[in-house]
Amino acid sequence: MINPGIKYPIIVLLALLAGCASSGISDERARSIAQIHTELAASYFERGQYSIALQELGIALQADESYAPAYNVRGLVRMRLREDKQAETDFLRSLKLEPRNAGAHNNYGWFLCQRGRPRDSLPQFAAALNDPLYSTPDLAYANAGICAHKAGDQKTAEANLQRALILHPEMPEALYGMAEVAHSNGNAALAKSWLLRLLKTGRELDAEQLWLAVRIERLVGDRNSAASFALQLRKRFPESPQAQLLQSNNR
Repeated sequence: MINPGIKYPIIVLLALLAGCASSGISDERARSIAQIHTELAASYFERGQYSIALQELGIALQADESYAPAYNVRGLVRMRLREDKQAETDFLRSLKLEPRNAGAHNNYGWFLCQRGRPRDSLPQFAAALNDPLYSTPDLAYANAGICAHKAGDQKTAEANLQRALILHPEMPEALYGMAEVAHSNGNAALAKSWLLRLLKTGRELDAEQLWLAVRIERLVGDRNSAASFALQLRKRFPESPQAQLLQSNNR
């Protein structure tokens, strides 16, 4: 578990790392420093403090440049910053150092899927799910389902999403995926039922989910609900591709 309260004065850290170079810090100590600052970076990343996260990762990799989780987390940060070339380099470096790291496979798969390469992403999710000790297989199944849908493989998409829901019945990502599949199949009633289950989780909808909600409500003929979701999309994500699609669709 990450403890966001852990802090170290920068001067002390630099002294530690200088000692690394001059006196030869032990591999165990270097790995410990890398782990601590990677965990801090992950915490800052989750809070949206990307520049601080990158600073922590710099410290981690200065201590131990072979610490695979640091590259994995840095890939996530760079992905969020749209530094796609560097993000992919980091994900691949992490997997080269730890080829069987299920979390890194899942994250790299999601990167590929989000960057228009959904078919390439599927082997990454399969690799993650091949690890029997992977702690969040429901997430990998949901990601595999969403990305299979984007790749045009509806049968595989639905099968993976169902597996995610068996493990985690109220998982928002899987419920969204099922709503997307049902909408694509033109099944208005089923799509609306999945959307309602998603809304009951209390999770705030992101831009993709709001755009899907607009389309589902239009499909079922509920103009008021469609307008409500459209307003949320325009207000909360005015610069998103989904808001642009909404504007084009309203012309």
